[in-house]
Amino acid sequence: MVDASKAPQILEHLHQALQVTVYETKWIPSSARFVALGSYPRNTGCLQVFQVAGTELKKVLETETGASFKCGTFGASGLAERQLATGDFNGFLRVFDLENTREPIMKIQAHAGIINAIDGIGGQAKGYGAPEIVTGGRDGRVAVWDTRQPDAPVTVFEPTDMNHIRDCWSVAFGNSFNDEERCILAGYDNGDVKMFDLRMGKERWKTNVGNGVCGVEFDRREIQMNKFSVTTLESQFHVFDARTEHPRKGFTGLVEKVPHSSTVWGTKHLPQNRDVMMVMGGDGSLLLYKYNYPDQRRIKDKDDKPIGVAGTLSLLANKTPSSQPICSFDWSPDKEGLACCGSFDQSVRVMVVTKLNKV
Repeated sequence: MVDASKAPQILEHLHQALQVTVYETKWIPSSARFVALGSYPRNTGCLQVFQVAGTELKKVLETETGASFKCGTFGASGLAERQLATGDFNGFLRVFDLENTREPIMKIQAHAGIINAIDGIGGQAKGYGAPEIVTGGRDGRVAVWDTRQPDAPVTVFEPTDMNHIRDCWSVAFGNSFNDEERCILAGYDNGDVKMFDLRMGKERWKTNVGNGVCGVEFDRREIQMNKFSVTTLESQFHVFDARTEHPRKGFTGLVEKVPHSSTVWGTKHLPQNRDVMMVMGGDGSLLLYKYNYPDQRRIKDKDDKPIGVAGTLSLLANKTPSSQPICSFDWSPDKEGLACCGSFDQSVRVMVVTKLNKV
């Protein structure tokens, strides 16, 4: 049991009702502002920037574009530029300068259909390698783009069976601990989870978790991969230990069933503590979990091959701020416990999680 006097609390700090459907919220690095991406009722794209101003949220920017936004990331941009890369319902990858959002500074037809997920890496001061963006789409492709060479993708991982293409619902970068190594996780609507090695240019590992994969994330992008989470339909999420890969069984993982009967939309690891993560619930709930490592992370099997050992999860706190699914959540990279989230009740919220330093 968690000591109640030391237990974190999830608090709703600010709440703003909107006239648009929100699909993505992203905290702008080194600022008190966040971006909300989504769709107007007339199916056009909506890019809004909100600033935390004392006890209220101020909308400081609003831009309408041709196609509805589905996803976005600041990961491939430096702290000075803070350029936002977005994916939309028409398959375009666009990069915006938030100082002038009328026209994107980069526009690419990345997919034949909706871009479901996007992630970026290499832009921040910490980490290694080139600034890259990965996109996953309804066409089943996972494409990697270098923002300095936008004419063609760096690499593309095509569906293995072109007659039965599966939607790619989620993508994430990780294992970028030097200038050569980098991996991608991709989750699909049939429950497939694939890990692609960008240095080798091929699929490294694959499993099936039984339900459509709504979210994947490494606990840290810029370290040798430690663990990663996979969230699914049917109230479940998985955490895999990525330090040990068995030659036949792959990565060892655990399955956690959340205390509500709905989709788990994703997990977001706390930037200041990789073992703490927020889980987004389809019933409008936020659940804060901590991963506890086992005494031994690696043992030998009967063939004397190393195999990983999964840890356990502790539920630290939960709150239900919305009546509709929490579809996006993003921690502030600078202020521990500060976060923004968007939900399908056409609202954005600023959340505060207390006592994270005591976890």
